[in-house]
Amino acid sequence: MWGDFRPAIERWERLTRPAPRPTDDHGRLNPPFVEWLMGLPEHHVTGVPGLSRSAQLRALGNGVVPAQAVAALHLLLDRLDEQELAA
Repeated sequence: MWGDFRPAIERWERLTRPAPRPTDDHGRLNPPFVEWLMGLPEHHVTGVPGLSRSAQLRALGNGVVPAQAVAALHLLLDRLDEQELAA
């Protein structure tokens, strides 16, 4: 099912949990798959009561990948430390 992406999917599954189906029964993007790709806890967005599929995808699309945010903060803090040492 995953084609060329199989190694990456399997690697991420080992680090997180089994991948949800990428599409729903209508062939549309599956919000739990997006949630999984982002490394969010299961049902972090998709478990919010009353949130439509569209709203779930909007929230996920406007969200931040936690691992990316951590990496960005480390880079910024390292730069800040370098500036303080240079001052």
